[in-house]
Amino acid sequence: MVDASAIGMRFRPTHARVEPGRFRFFLETLGETNPVYRDAEAAKAAGFAGQPIPPTYLFCLEMIDNDERFAILEALKVDIARILHGEQKFVYRAQVYVDDELTFASSVTAVQQKKGGALTMIDVTTRVTNQRGEPVADCVRVVVVRN
Repeated sequence: MVDASAIGMRFRPTHARVEPGRFRFFLETLGETNPVYRDAEAAKAAGFAGQPIPPTYLFCLEMIDNDERFAILEALKVDIARILHGEQKFVYRAQVYVDDELTFASSVTAVQQKKGGALTMIDVTTRVTNQRGEPVADCVRVVVVRN
């Protein structure tokens, strides 16, 4: 069982590029038709420096081609068959654009026992920075472990 000693545990940062082809596939999958996301000229006309990405695409980027996506569970010795995705929230700090190179640095920020120890809630905060080292978002997910 994961306890409060896990708070502060940091994991190896991962990297992802906002690759245009994969981004188009994401938009097609969602049925997103907003021209701001699909056309650089429309994005510039709307006041953006480039083609912006929709807010939740950061979560997808963290998971794509990421050999480390389960490193947190492995480090905490949590069986993937015992987890649920409890919550996801984002704090946005700057716009992310197509072709940005992003770094995702995660750490455990809270651990709580619920239901008399039947459930463990693990908060994992991921600081996302761009190629200039600027913070663009903090993504917080709650992993629920059935003990």
